[in-house]
Amino acid sequence: MTQPVKTSTTTAFYIQAVLSFVISLVGLAAGILYLPVTAWVRSFLALGLMYVVTSTFTLAKCVRDRQEESTVVSRVDQARLDKLLAEHDPFRTE
Repeated sequence: MTQPVKTSTTTAFYIQAVLSFVISLVGLAAGILYLPVTAWVRSFLALGLMYVVTSTFTLAKCVRDRQEESTVVSRVDQARLDKLLAEHDPFRTE
């Protein structure tokens, strides 16, 4: 039975991803804050920013869940195949 290669995210990649997200969020929020427009326009842009951020987290969770689901199904199928191969005796005569 072959073991699937486990991929793990390194700490450096995780820190880079978090920092990138925080820098982009703070930069865009500062841009909205200092934009020379009325409070209504600023509020609309800030609400749009919050919507984009929350929908991004939701999309990332859905993609991760789908990937984990396909991994589990593939492992179950592999276990069934391994069981069939282990039980098969090519020299049995019946």
